[in-house]
Amino acid sequence: MRTSRDATTSKTTEHEDIEHPSNQYESTERETLPAVPLDGRRIKAAVIGTGAIASGSHLPALAALAAEGEVEIVAAVDIDADAVKRFCADGGVPHGYTDLDRMLAEQRPDLVSICTPPTLHRDQTVAALRAGAWVWCEKPPVPTLSDFDAVEAEEGTEGGPYASIVFQHRFGSGARHVRRLIADGAMGRPLVAHCQTTWYRNAAYYAVPWRGKWETEGGGPAMGHGIHQMDLLLDLLGPWSEVRAMAGRLVHDVQTEDVSTALVRFESGALATVVNSVLSPDEVSRIRIDCEHATVELTHLYGHSNDNWRITPAPDAPVEAVAAWQDFGADVPSSHLAQLRDLVASMRAGERPRSSGADGRTSLELITALYKSAFTDVTVRAGEIGPGDPYYTALHGGAPGWAPTTHEEASA
Repeated sequence: MRTSRDATTSKTTEHEDIEHPSNQYESTERETLPAVPLDGRRIKAAVIGTGAIASGSHLPALAALAAEGEVEIVAAVDIDADAVKRFCADGGVPHGYTDLDRMLAEQRPDLVSICTPPTLHRDQTVAALRAGAWVWCEKPPVPTLSDFDAVEAEEGTEGGPYASIVFQHRFGSGARHVRRLIADGAMGRPLVAHCQTTWYRNAAYYAVPWRGKWETEGGGPAMGHGIHQMDLLLDLLGPWSEVRAMAGRLVHDVQTEDVSTALVRFESGALATVVNSVLSPDEVSRIRIDCEHATVELTHLYGHSNDNWRITPAPDAPVEAVAAWQDFGADVPSSHLAQLRDLVASMRAGERPRSSGADGRTSLELITALYKSAFTDVTVRAGEIGPGDPYYTALHGGAPGWAPTTHEEASA
């Protein structure tokens, strides 16, 4: 029988240093508090982690909605007291903490943005959900499908709270327009697709201690970089059915891969190639979908607007139809702000947001299958990785040459 989540009632000074309770939420069962009705009031938001993604993307998005009267930014949390002080001073955030539980108990936010390294996402998401807060968590959401399912089990059943993943490339006018065209069959069936995340990261990038390690980053470029384009591809083309992949560690001295390639079959019958790399000096993010009557192509790097999309019709495509295909409407670039607007609307409606639950899990499932296929040299089908499968609890799956070596193995 679950008991109510213990509330911290003792008042302490802000910025008190504490030790991070890494497995605190894994071993105890507590009831998730229901989300508090919003009733037209401002949504109280808090930020966990005050690094570059928080200051450069989350805080500006929250501040934009605060200026419109939608959001009130009430607190920030970081284990580095000086960092959270600077973040609060620069962003006009009234309360800074180094203790997540204390912040949740004292501020009772409605929404928590999680901007910490991936290994912390599960525990922090569970803590926020149990406090009755909705969650907006940076990608990758959690390191494994097992972690994802544990988080989903903590969500509310009716009206939230829910945990959503930051997949901002799905949002904006371009993605919305193309998704509608494909869903409506306007350009005919999608047949062939290419999904490319070819970026460049040097040794200094991997000098950051948590990068390139399975335990702390979850995976390599397939997980930490290409996840955005793969998620957008799935959002446009729908469910995948099978994947065959290869991975390599060609340049960097890391545990994970630094390049992977994959062939993906979709339930619709469409076939796609996927490339994820951090070895490519000429950086690009690209999706191309060849439909029966037109090719749709998106070329950008870290975000896109209408101008980054191109639709090339087949020679016999009707002129009036082509004009409609190529009319993207008012330009709303993909961004954290575009997704946050959608999330806030879902919160006010008490509805599950996009990129949460089964909708958010599909990308992580494809990436997990990609790793399993690459490391076992087999075709992996959707839905086959579950409890009891080694890849359900670790993306390396214990595969020789890829799984981290133990101290005993290294000594031998």
